[in-house]
Amino acid sequence: MKDSILVINCGSSSLKFAILANAGQQTLVEGIADRLGSTESSISFKFEGTKTEIALSDGSHKSAVNQIKEWLSTQPQIEASLAGIGHRVVHGGETFSESVLINKAVIDGIKDCARFAPLHNPAHTKGIEVAFELFPGLPQAAVFDTAFHQTLDKEQFLYPIPMSLYREHHFRKYGFHGTSYRYISKHLAEIYKESINEGVLVAHLGNGASVCAINNGKASDTSMGITPLEGLMMGTRSGSLDPSLLSFISEAENISPEEALSILNKKSGLLGVSEISNDCRTLEEAMTSGDSKAKLALDMFASRTAKHLVSAATTLDSIDHLVFTGGIGENSSYIRSTICKYLKAFNIEIDNTLNDTAPRGEVFEISANGHKTKVWIIPTNEELMIALDTINLIQDKP
Repeated sequence: MKDSILVINCGSSSLKFAILANAGQQTLVEGIADRLGSTESSISFKFEGTKTEIALSDGSHKSAVNQIKEWLSTQPQIEASLAGIGHRVVHGGETFSESVLINKAVIDGIKDCARFAPLHNPAHTKGIEVAFELFPGLPQAAVFDTAFHQTLDKEQFLYPIPMSLYREHHFRKYGFHGTSYRYISKHLAEIYKESINEGVLVAHLGNGASVCAINNGKASDTSMGITPLEGLMMGTRSGSLDPSLLSFISEAENISPEEALSILNKKSGLLGVSEISNDCRTLEEAMTSGDSKAKLALDMFASRTAKHLVSAATTLDSIDHLVFTGGIGENSSYIRSTICKYLKAFNIEIDNTLNDTAPRGEVFEISANGHKTKVWIIPTNEELMIALDTINLIQDKP
C-alpha cells in the first residue's frame, strides 16, 4: 500500500529529510545533507538504528536528492510505498493560506515570495524542481510556515506605515513556525479536549524562536513579522529593536545597511550578548561555571520571551494554556522557569520539581497546583504535519 511520504526541508546549505509511513506515525528513515555548496558536503541516513554518512560529489541540492533516490533503490519495499513528497516552504506570503499540491503556478508563487525570504524560498524551489525531475509522476505538496497565521486580524498583521506600502508591496507581519503551532494546537486538543475552545499561548523556542496566541484553534497573534528577525531574541538574531539602530550601526561601523542587517541576523541574540555561543546548552554550562555574560544572555532571552507572550495574549479572552516547544522550550528547565517567573503577575506558575524532572521527548504538564493556566511541555512534530497534509491533498485530488 502506498502510504509513505518523503518529507523534504531544503535550506540554503542543507537539506533535511525523512520518510514517514502509517499516516505519519512511523519514521522509516531520516537524515540531513550538510554543507551543501562546498567541497565538504555529505549526507547522512539514520535507518534501523544505524547512521551512515556518504560524501556528496558536487555538493548540490540535486546531488543530495539523487542520493536519497539511490538509497531508496536499495530499499525496494520503502520505494514502492512512496505516495508523494511533502516540502516545507518558509514563506507563502498572502498567496498561500493553506498547504497545496504543487504545479507550475505554485512554484511561480513560491518564487514570487522569495523577496521576503531570499535565503529560504530559492532553496525550497530548487529542492522542489529537483524532486520533480528525479521522482517524475509522484505528487508533491508545499506546506507553508506562514499559512497558519493568515487568520490574524488586520489590526494584528498590519504595520503602522503608509497603507500604500501594504497595498502595493504587501509589507505586513506574516509570522513563521506555523506548521509547529498547528501541530501543537491539534495535539493539545487530543490531550485536553476543551483546549480547542480556549486561549492557548505557545512558545516555540530554538535557535529561531517565536510565540503564538491561538484562540479557538486559530492563530490570533504571533511575534515574527515580515521576516523571522522580528520578535524574540534568538540564537543569533536580535529580535525586535529600535529600527533606527540599523542606521546607527551602519554609520558607527562604516558598513552598508545590508551588512548591519547581517549583524542583527547572524551575530546578535544569545551569541552577541554572551560572546560565547548561540547554543543554550553551552550557555547553561558556562552559567553554572560562573560566567555572568552567559547568564545575562539567557535571562534576556527569557525576559523578552515573556514580554512577547504577554503581548500576544492581548488577543485572547483568557490564558488557559501555556505550551513550551522547540529544542530550548522542550529541554531547558532553566529557561522555562525563568520565563514563568516573569509571568507571575498573570498568575502563571509552574511546579519547580515537575519542571526539573520533566522527561525528555514526552508531553508533560508542569503547572503549579491552584493556578488556572495549565503549563505544558509538548514536543513538536512538523514532519508529521507535512506528511499528513501531503497524504490528505493526494487523497482529495480529483
